[in-house]
Amino acid sequence: MAISEYAKKKHDELFPGHVSTVAVTDPELIEIYDNFAFDEVLRLTNLDIRTRLMIQLSSIIACQAVREYRIMLGAALNVGVTPVAAKEILYQAVPYIGMARAFDFIQATNEVLTERGVKLPLPASPPPLQ
Repeated sequence: MAISEYAKKKHDELFPGHVSTVAVTDPELIEIYDNFAFDEVLRLTNLDIRTRLMIQLSSIIACQAVREYRIMLGAALNVGVTPVAAKEILYQAVPYIGMARAFDFIQATNEVLTERGVKLPLPASPPPLQ
């Protein structure tokens, strides 16, 4: 089996020039995963890429995968998820996962944003509409 051209294209949109270390050490697993995640699943969705990545970020936070979160946050920023939206996703997760579990994600988010030249703290969100 090989990674489909569609999967390669979609992967490169999110991770330009990136080769996963797992692709080097476990190429068969990556072929299966990439064809599923970047081809089969995407052909069945009507979600725009930004919405899809925001949902993925929240799912990754919920399962406590900080390392994968850092990678996907970079991809999300590449496709137009704003730093403010990324922080809001994280803030909305706090009541569900707890503050202690959120701290690693806050640090990871701040590191990724700082690496990309985003000045912190971000502007405060406007008060909610009443």
